Amino acid sequence: MKDTKLYEAALGLEPPWRVASVDFQPQAGVIIVHVEAAEQLWACPECNNRMHVHDYTVRQWRHLDTCQFRTIVEARVPRVKCSTHRTVTVRVPWAEKHSRFTALFERLAIDMLHDCSIKTVSRYLRLSWDEVDGIKGRGVNRGLQRKNHVAAKAICLDEKSVGQGHDYVTVVTKVTDDTAFVDHIANGRDEASLDSYWKEQPTSELEQVHCVSMDMWKPYMNSVIAHVPGGKDVITHDPFHIVKNMNAAVDSVRRQEIVLLPFAQGEQLKGTRFMWLYGFENLPEKWEERLQALKDSQIKTARAWRLKETLRSMYQCESYAQAMIFFKQWYRDAIRSKLEQVMPQIGKTEAFVNAIKTQLS
Repeated sequence: MKDTKLYEAALGLEPPWRVASVDFQPQAGVIIVHVEAAEQLWACPECNNRMHVHDYTVRQWRHLDTCQFRTIVEARVPRVKCSTHRTVTVRVPWAEKHSRFTALFERLAIDMLHDCSIKTVSRYLRLSWDEVDGIKGRGVNRGLQRKNHVAAKAICLDEKSVGQGHDYVTVVTKVTDDTAFVDHIANGRDEASLDSYWKEQPTSELEQVHCVSMDMWKPYMNSVIAHVPGGKDVITHDPFHIVKNMNAAVDSVRRQEIVLLPFAQGEQLKGTRFMWLYGFENLPEKWEERLQALKDSQIKTARAWRLKETLRSMYQCESYAQAMIFFKQWYRDAIRSKLEQVMPQIGKTEAFVNAIKTQLS
C-alpha cells in the first residue's frame, strides 16, 4: 500500500508531479497519498503565461478506495501571482477545478448515477447528497462543453412537472432524419426559459427549422415568434393537444346537456362520459352497442363527438391541398353546429392549418 510508483501510475502522474510518500492509517481506515512538485515556473490557469511560484496551498481530494480503505490525495499545490488574474491556484492533472474528488473517482460516481439515484450513490460512496449532486452537475457541464451543434428541421417543445407543486422544466428535443434527442433543459416554463436556448443556436441552424411542435402554451409561442426566423409559420400544435381540447369540449357539451334533456333522453347519456372520449377505432367492446344507438342522433353531445372524430381524420390527409379542403368543410360544419363549447376550438383555425402544413410539407 505504500508503493509510491503504484500510486503515480494509478493517478497518471508525470513530471514535475510525483508521489512523495504514502501514509497508511489502518485505525482511521484511511490511506493518504502525498503528492508534490519541484517545478518553480508554472502557467497561470487562465492566460497560460508562465511565472514563478508565489506560495503553496495544501488541498485534498477523495480518490478511489484502495483495498476498501478510503484513499485521499493530498498535495501542496503551487499558486502564482498573475498581473491580470491576481493570485490563482495552478491546475492539477488528477482533478477538475473546484472539485474535491479525483477524476477517476468522479467517473465511478457518474457510472453509478446511470443506474442509481443520488441517494443510493451517496450511501454507497459515503458522500453527502450535495457532493454527489455536484459531481453530476460537473459531468453535465463537461458534456455540454463537448456537445456539437446538430442542425434539425423539426424541434419539439414540452414542459415537465418536477418535484412537488407547480414546478416545471422546459424540455427541447431535436428531431433529425435518424433520431430524436433532448438538446436543452431549463428551469421554468416561461419565455425566458426558452429564449436562452434560441440564443445559443447559430443563426444558420435556426434558419433551417421548418417545424416547432408544442402545445398551446402562449409563452412558448411568443418565444418562437421572437427568435426563430420562420416565426409563427413554423409553429405546429401536435394532434394530441388539439384532440385533447376537443375531448374537453365534447365532455363539456355532455355535462351541460344531460341536465337539460327530457328525463328519458337524459338517462341515455348517464354514465357515458368515457365513451365519448375514446377514439372510434379504440372503443372497448362494452360501449359499441350504446355508441351505435347514440352517435347518429341529433343530441348535442353526438354532434360534438362527430366533429371531434372528423377533426382527427384530418391528419390522414396526404397533401396540404387535401388537408385545406378537408379543414374548410370541417370548419363550416363546426360553425353550423352552434355549439358554444366548440367555438373556442374553431378560433384556433391557424393552429390547425399550420399543424397540417408543417406535417405534410
